[in-house]
Amino acid sequence: MLYNTLSIITLIFSFILGIYVYENNKTHKVNRTFIFLIVSAILWIFVNYTIDTSVSIKMIRLWSELALIGPIFIAYFFYKLSIIFPKEKPRQTKIEFIIKLVMLVLVGLSFTSLNISNVYFLDNNIPAIDPGPLYIFFLIYFVTVIILSLCNLFRKYKTFNKLEKLQVQYISLGLGLSALSGTVINGILPILGYSEYINLGPYFILIFIFFTSYAIIKFKMFDIKIISTELLVLTIWIFVIIRILVANTLEDKLVNGGLLFLLLIFGTFLIRSVIKEVESREKIQLLATDLQKANDRLKELDKQKTEFVSFATHQLRAPLTAMKGYASLIIEGDLGVLSKPIRDAITRIYDSSNTLTNIVDDYLNISRIELGTMKYLFDKVDLRELVDNVVGELKPNIEKSGLNFSTSFDQNKKYLVHADKDKFKQIVANLIDNSIKYTKSGSVVVSLNKKIEGETSKIIFSVKDTGIGIDPEVMPKLFTKFSRAENGNRQNIHGTGLGLYVAKQIVMAHGGKIWAESAGEGKGSTFFVELEEGI
Repeated sequence: MLYNTLSIITLIFSFILGIYVYENNKTHKVNRTFIFLIVSAILWIFVNYTIDTSVSIKMIRLWSELALIGPIFIAYFFYKLSIIFPKEKPRQTKIEFIIKLVMLVLVGLSFTSLNISNVYFLDNNIPAIDPGPLYIFFLIYFVTVIILSLCNLFRKYKTFNKLEKLQVQYISLGLGLSALSGTVINGILPILGYSEYINLGPYFILIFIFFTSYAIIKFKMFDIKIISTELLVLTIWIFVIIRILVANTLEDKLVNGGLLFLLLIFGTFLIRSVIKEVESREKIQLLATDLQKANDRLKELDKQKTEFVSFATHQLRAPLTAMKGYASLIIEGDLGVLSKPIRDAITRIYDSSNTLTNIVDDYLNISRIELGTMKYLFDKVDLRELVDNVVGELKPNIEKSGLNFSTSFDQNKKYLVHADKDKFKQIVANLIDNSIKYTKSGSVVVSLNKKIEGETSKIIFSVKDTGIGIDPEVMPKLFTKFSRAENGNRQNIHGTGLGLYVAKQIVMAHGGKIWAESAGEGKGSTFFVELEEGI
């Protein structure tokens, strides 16, 4: 009774695991080969179950001869599995051909008395056999093929990735335990005269089936959540089946049968719902992976774009510098006296080349900022001195504008900050020049102030004008790339919308902050830069 119950449980468990692995991927040769291995195991288990339930010596002999076919096919299909795992190899090897030939010969010899010389019952009605002279060759075939299979796997072990190595470890562990148990019980003990345990051999194949199924599913295709759910449901089903088999009354059998029917339905629905959930999660993970790859690609393209812009603009600087230099020489009269029309034309060339140089500098700065190659040489800088220098350099533009330009700071004080002098000079010049360009009439005031915040002293540079002002809707995006106010475009003032963005990045690198204030369009504006005082 115990053997019968164990046989049924092993058959059900083997069948479900085999179908489960096969359904995961019907087209993959590994899965198809594994299902043949499972079928061979089921055949072996079924034949041994029949031997246990037979009462005729003639039938027991027939089933005992058939029982040897199961291990023969199990060994062959495992060898096949060891060849095609993890990738298929369509060509048949010489060793595989020899194994297949020996397998066919042994299958033919299974039905002769050279394999099993005698069949009889022991005192407790347990069937037993006397091995024939060829019986040992079946054992040699099985052990040899299993060893060759393991050699195949471990010969390729170094080439496997981490998941494939874990699969091989689980498969080898399961096979080792099953093969060792089966070899002892079905091979060595019968030869030594202890054949009463021979029918236990097939049940040890369950160890191999479990470990191999777990390896293929866990480390290749499916989630542990599915495995856990199925094993839980399967355990409940097996428990109820055992209750049906051991029930003493018809009423108990009917109650347990009804319970099994309901559990089969609900268990199936539960497994399907878990599979759908895992499949959905895998699809989301796949989409997330694809999105990450696309994002990485976009970052790479953006980096290439930035590098190209950096290269292109850098190449433009040399000819622009030459144009400005020669235009300046001509305007200053170093190359001879010019008529007014020619001087005006050369002046326009000089102004245009100067504007283009500023644009190129902006693009170069942005490229360096985005590539992380912008270098800063920090030192103590007196902002009063720096502002005076910038105002001196912009004096022609200031006079040309006709604006009431003034500075508001103490000429006897020092406004020291820790900054990159050249970079910060660029910011000051940019802000003053912007105020002049965007103010058609009125005034521009440049200021320097000190502000105490707790134990920290701050230096605030500001430029206040009575120009076109800033619309509240424009204010949030004023310091972003390529941002320009609509009223600036209407005033026909040319620019890239990069100057303030570059200024903000440089100020942030100095640990300071930059912002603008305005009462609205047409009401002027004030730009502020705040840095910690560097004493």
